[in-house]
Amino acid sequence: MKLTDSVLRSFRVAKVFRENSDKINCFDFSPNGETVISSSDDDSIVLYDCQEGKPKRTLYSKKYGVDLIRYTHAANTVVYSSNKIDDTIRYLSLHDNKYIRYFPGHSKRVVALSMSPVDDTFISGSLDKTIRLWDLRSPNCQGLMHLQGKPVCSFDPEGLIFAAGVNSEMVKLYDLRSFDKGPFATFKMQYDRTCEWTGLKFSNDGKLILISTNGSFIRLIDAFKGVVMHTFGGYANSKAVTLEASFTPDSQFIMIGSEDGKIHVWNGESGIKVAVLDGKHTGPITCLQFNPKFMTFASACSNMVCE
Repeated sequence: MKLTDSVLRSFRVAKVFRENSDKINCFDFSPNGETVISSSDDDSIVLYDCQEGKPKRTLYSKKYGVDLIRYTHAANTVVYSSNKIDDTIRYLSLHDNKYIRYFPGHSKRVVALSMSPVDDTFISGSLDKTIRLWDLRSPNCQGLMHLQGKPVCSFDPEGLIFAAGVNSEMVKLYDLRSFDKGPFATFKMQYDRTCEWTGLKFSNDGKLILISTNGSFIRLIDAFKGVVMHTFGGYANSKAVTLEASFTPDSQFIMIGSEDGKIHVWNGESGIKVAVLDGKHTGPITCLQFNPKFMTFASACSNMVCE
């Protein structure tokens, strides 16, 4: 089934999960689309079955807290950042709830974490103004970049390059095999004092980069030329909340939640808003992702909603 404007307008809430007592700060679909895992400010990790539409199990990370949870390519394993005690990234086996490895190095909170789509590499960005490159098989950082400000970063869909957003005004593209030589492309954006960048994602076809902010707009840029193609706005975000924006898997549509619990969807080519969906959320929608394989997407505030 192909995603069209009318198909997107037809999405309705299928299931609401109320396992969490506090804000869900992140979630991630497994590569096969069969499960989704969430991390929450109440220190819980909840695994949901997407086909049966129910929670499968709950684990806790009480001591260190849990944020920015990401599936790795190995079955039943995740990496996540801490939001208490230290800033170490942890690699966890869900199967037996044991840590496989720790990745120490950041000296302030990790605010970006991206797993390579092709191998065991991942990158992290922190408020200590560095981006670090890691390999799941080694606790030592494989590469380190010092930046001027808070970074956001992400891999491209082929895992060959990664993009770093710096100081909320520049996107730098690095080749993974020679990133120590510096960026091979730098795109300077118009600086906006009213907000800062909170996320950066590539479309699945690798042609577009989506920059999310804690203001009331997001930007779509051409990944090759760096030109701004569209700026999407008109959704509520008065308290500078970090709202996750996402592409649909076909790279055609862009979506973001808002502080009033609604989900806004635009056509990436035309820039026209095609739908505003009622997510039935009680608070701001901080997390929003489309399932990579099935015609569903999930959004979260303190509750998790599958549509």
